[in-house]
Amino acid sequence: MNMDPVLTETERLLLNCIQDGFPIEGRPFAALAARLSRGNGVNLSEDEVIGLVRRLKERGYIRRLGAIFNSRPLGYMSTLCAAKVPEDRLEDFGKRVSAAPQVTHNYVRANPLNVWFTFCYAFPGELQGFLASLRRETGIEEIFELSSERIFKIRAVFNFP
Repeated sequence: MNMDPVLTETERLLLNCIQDGFPIEGRPFAALAARLSRGNGVNLSEDEVIGLVRRLKERGYIRRLGAIFNSRPLGYMSTLCAAKVPEDRLEDFGKRVSAAPQVTHNYVRANPLNVWFTFCYAFPGELQGFLASLRRETGIEEIFELSSERIFKIRAVFNFP
C-alpha cells in the first residue's frame, strides 16, 4: 500500500463526496461524476470516477466502500476491543484484525492498549471465537472486550480541503 501524502484537488473532492451521501442507485459512479462536475470545475466521466476510486483504494486512502447501519435494530451487537501489541508486531496484528469482515474500525493509539477495533456480530459466540482465534494466530493474549454502557453516535466526515 502506497500512502503517498499528495492528493490532487480532484481526489480531495472525490473523497469528500463519497464519504457523505454516497448515491444509492443503479449507476452510483455516474451520479458521483455528475455531482463532482456541478460547481467544482471538474468534468469526469463515470469510468474516470471508478478509476480514481480504484487508485485511491490501491494507495490506501479508501479501505472499503459500503453503508454503515445502526446494527442493534438489525439484530447485531458491536463491541469495542483493545489489545496490547508490541511495536514490531503492529502491522501483522492490524492486518489480521482488518481481514475480518466483522471489523468496522481498527486503529493504533498512543496507549499501553495500543490497538483498538470494533467488531460487529450477529451471534453471541462469534466475538469470543474471533478473539480466541486471533490470540492463537498472533500469540497476543492481552485483548480486551470493552462493552458499552451508553451509546453515542457521531457523524464522522473528514474534510479534505
